[in-house]
Amino acid sequence: MDSKVVIYTDGACAGNPGPGGWGALLQFNDTSKEIFGYELDTTNNRMEIMAALEALRILKKSCNVEIYTDSKYLQQGITAWIHNWVKNNWCKSNNEPVKNADLWQKLYAELSKHTIIWKWVKGHANNSGNIAADKLAVQGRETAIEILKCRG
Repeated sequence: MDSKVVIYTDGACAGNPGPGGWGALLQFNDTSKEIFGYELDTTNNRMEIMAALEALRILKKSCNVEIYTDSKYLQQGITAWIHNWVKNNWCKSNNEPVKNADLWQKLYAELSKHTIIWKWVKGHANNSGNIAADKLAVQGRETAIEILKCRG
């Protein structure tokens, strides 16, 4: 597992819930790949998780990965809270179901494939990778908005 991939992720939503997008910038050696997607009715937190999930899904082999996110929800969820959620059958300590459990479960499944370091970065703070991921997430969100406009 010599390969090191750096990933910047972000989510964007117009309203919460509302049309949303996710984006990720993947960097490997001198190569970079940009990906984005959208959902017509979603939340900002779902888009944050989707960005990380889809970025990990496109990796073709096990890698050492650094993921940078400006979402404390994503960073804390995957590094601190998820272990108790798994033990508690995807319930929080108050026995309420974990929000977005469907996506957390999929993201959790990706963890075993890679060695991942999760890092939080301040959003909109001149970090070029975060800025690129934000632009991609906004592109996804704008795509969703345009689709909804076409549907009337």
